[in-house]
Amino acid sequence: MTDEQPSTEPRPRSWIDKIAQVFSDEPTDTRSLLELLRNAKQDQVLDADALGIIEGALQFSSMQVRDIMIPRSQVVTVPAKMPIAEIVELVAKASHSRFPVIGENVDNVIGILLAKDLLPLILSDNTEKFNLRDVVRPATFIPESKRLNVLLREFRETRHHMAIVIDEYGSVCGAVTIEDVLEQIVGEIEDEHDVDDESYIKKFDDENFIVKALTPLDAFNEYFKTKFNDQEFATVGGLALKQFGYIPERGETINVGPFLITVLNADSRQIKLLKVTSTLVSVRRK
Repeated sequence: MTDEQPSTEPRPRSWIDKIAQVFSDEPTDTRSLLELLRNAKQDQVLDADALGIIEGALQFSSMQVRDIMIPRSQVVTVPAKMPIAEIVELVAKASHSRFPVIGENVDNVIGILLAKDLLPLILSDNTEKFNLRDVVRPATFIPESKRLNVLLREFRETRHHMAIVIDEYGSVCGAVTIEDVLEQIVGEIEDEHDVDDESYIKKFDDENFIVKALTPLDAFNEYFKTKFNDQEFATVGGLALKQFGYIPERGETINVGPFLITVLNADSRQIKLLKVTSTLVSVRRK
């Protein structure tokens, strides 16, 4: 009878062992934490979706409202003096759930109209005594420099889903919704009313634009009157990625043709959001 020799094969690591190994060296900053998390994905402790959400959450706290807001020129507003029939038509056409109600101009925001508040009126067919101010909700005003993590906490505490963004001079420069904020963590939230094409590009001023990385390159070319090769790259993100040569982090910049491209949001897998600064004088005015 021979004695059994102890096995020299390594014992399979449990998921607890893997996590302990990943965090055996404590991260000292966000960069080192991200590196540990990406190693965890390679060790199959985290899947790609979980890593993407964690990366989005880490970058989220350093982003400001100005990075994601809907520019003033693209905010759909309801004039306080608009007849009810026109309001219903506008709401149905826009397919949004919330609309800033304005007085004499966009800088005079009276409140927020919820599309659902029009439903009882439509069902009762009693529009003669309708007064828009009776159904308008109070508006929340925030500075464009507010951090997204702070805004999300305020949205949760107040249960508001939209805020009006003002600049340093007190003028309205845009709007932001809770969906815009959450998309920075979990990625694009598509619904049946989301549209493509021009919604990929949001104009701030004559030189600065916020561009989704998934913007088709042919749509980008049409908007900016450029001629980037859309046979080699399908999206603006692909074009930027080729120029960088690696997946960049938030805040990194690169020159692409007549544009300075700044990364606003990205994770270990892809670029998500870009700021495009243009020197072209022929950019289409919006």
